[in-house]
Amino acid sequence: MRKDAPLAFRIPADLKKKLQEVAELEARSISQTCEIFLRLGVESYEKEGAKFLQRFLSRQKKEPTE
Repeated sequence: MRKDAPLAFRIPADLKKKLQEVAELEARSISQTCEIFLRLGVESYEKEGAKFLQRFLSRQKKEPTE
């Protein structure tokens, strides 16, 4: 698959650290790991629609902030 669309955005440092840990465990780059998670998220959204994001966002509100 041709990869010709760059995407850049900022994330919290703790999330980047977790992504690095997953990437190392899976012997992949952070970019590959992020692409996999993005694909999984988009596929889930396509199946479930807005309910997918609503469920995720409601979980975030319940978690205590650091």
